[in-house]
Amino acid sequence: METLIQQMGYDGWANQQMVRAASALDPQLLRQALPGSFPSVHQTLLHILWAEELWLRRWLLQSFPRALDPGDYPTLESLGRGLESVQARQLQFLKGLDPPDPERKIAYVNFQGVRWEYTLRHMIQHLVLHSAFHRGQLNTMFRSLGTVPSNTDYLNFIDLGLD
Repeated sequence: METLIQQMGYDGWANQQMVRAASALDPQLLRQALPGSFPSVHQTLLHILWAEELWLRRWLLQSFPRALDPGDYPTLESLGRGLESVQARQLQFLKGLDPPDPERKIAYVNFQGVRWEYTLRHMIQHLVLHSAFHRGQLNTMFRSLGTVPSNTDYLNFIDLGLD
């Protein structure tokens, strides 16, 4: 379980690095249309936040909406606070498991009404990789807007002693 908690710590740290990189942009550039899975830096960060919250809710056996209301996160600061909040709740959940069993299976019904079941370990690994994929897209967006994000490599996280 310790490794999974470390991975979630890394994930939250890397997401905050993206928020910091975005803060170097002129605020109007956060919503500029760019190629990617989502049409802007703001929308990509909003999607990462949504997915982080979605998986936490699935772990807690709670439902969650198909999308977050962008009006609830109108600024970069509100997105950053949302990401900090979900990370704190994710870590609280993981550290509070008794027994701490990463192989426990969790079932949920997706938005198409299909039931799925995975181990907590697989769900966490999926979430970390999902966010990393979109952080890569953000890196491309940042470069196209003339700024370079912080290094979010996992080993950088380890070297900084943040694990």
